[in-house]
Amino acid sequence: MSLTSTTRLSARPTADAEPIALYVHWPFCVSKCPYCDFNSHVRAEIDMDGWRDALLADLAHEATLTGGRPLASIFFGGGTPSLMPPAIVAALIEAASRHWRPVPDMEITLEANPSSVEAARFADLAAAGVNRVSLGLQALDDGALHFLGRAHDVREGLAALDIAQSVFARVNFDLIYARPGQSEADWEAELAQGLSFGTGHLSLYQLTIEPGTRFATLVAQGKFTPADPDRGATLYELTQAMTGAAGIPAYEISNHARPGEQSRHNLTYWRYGDYAGVGPGAHGRRGGVATLRHKKPENWIGAVVRNGHGLQSEDALPNEDRAREALLMGLRLAEGVDLSRIANLSDMPVDALVDAASVEQLATLGLLHRQDRHLTISPAGMLLLDAILPKVVAV
Repeated sequence: MSLTSTTRLSARPTADAEPIALYVHWPFCVSKCPYCDFNSHVRAEIDMDGWRDALLADLAHEATLTGGRPLASIFFGGGTPSLMPPAIVAALIEAASRHWRPVPDMEITLEANPSSVEAARFADLAAAGVNRVSLGLQALDDGALHFLGRAHDVREGLAALDIAQSVFARVNFDLIYARPGQSEADWEAELAQGLSFGTGHLSLYQLTIEPGTRFATLVAQGKFTPADPDRGATLYELTQAMTGAAGIPAYEISNHARPGEQSRHNLTYWRYGDYAGVGPGAHGRRGGVATLRHKKPENWIGAVVRNGHGLQSEDALPNEDRAREALLMGLRLAEGVDLSRIANLSDMPVDALVDAASVEQLATLGLLHRQDRHLTISPAGMLLLDAILPKVVAV
């Protein structure tokens, strides 16, 4: 595959610019999970050399606009990036380190399925530069794993976790709760087992029925009934109590970490920092411009061959949109938001960002706290976050 490169004029960031994050999307999976609405695809054959060259070209193009800035993190997401040959991972890390200025303790995360085949690659991935892995365990019950369409069983998943924790400095694993028929006692036992492994970061998500997924079809057909909101709220409160007692509290509504083990990459998103996104369907944000790559793998790689990059669109974000997005993401965090910072990055006055009357009313109810220009949602408010945000955010 021959690739062409393009050069675009842009203002070079100053040496003291805030660090940027890099997201690399690998779109391929062995099979499609019935709950998944991510940009993932099953392909019988993959031209690995072609994909390596295309990702490197897409990355190089993005670096023409943001290169020279400090690079705080790289995140390989998907799809199933643990299916990537470690040599491709190493090539992308090396290229990113040339185009940007890696911070001394740069976080490099790779998402992985806990199959024995993928776990066998962990040592090679660590040698390639990955220092944090995120495992899609999803459940610690074989029946639940079958329901969720996962290819591994509990035994295989825990074996992969053992290998990951022996190879990587930092590990996260995902669990999905509020599954149909899951009782409070069931989840309490499963979460207690998950907490017993001593893992530094857990991502704990309630099962959500996303439009266009196989689960959405099954629900529409009456094949199963999702957990009702009250059950979800009960399990959420149990989750917060157990993780807090174990010293791994929530720092974001669904993410829990021991002190110092928060995902720095995801914090860049939630704190509304800049990040470059490369690969099929990848989103990015740089200097008030939202970027989007072509979603379908064949369309993306065709665009890279033609243009030297996989961009589908680059849209300047209006001030109101920047302020709204920063608020909606930042209020998911336990640390909350600094309204002065959001006002500065969006060129909006502080008083225009939030509805003062709603903030006062919700504060009286104990659902949020405002101290000067700092706003946080309380633990009780997190249960009602979807209802609170439209009332609070004024832009």
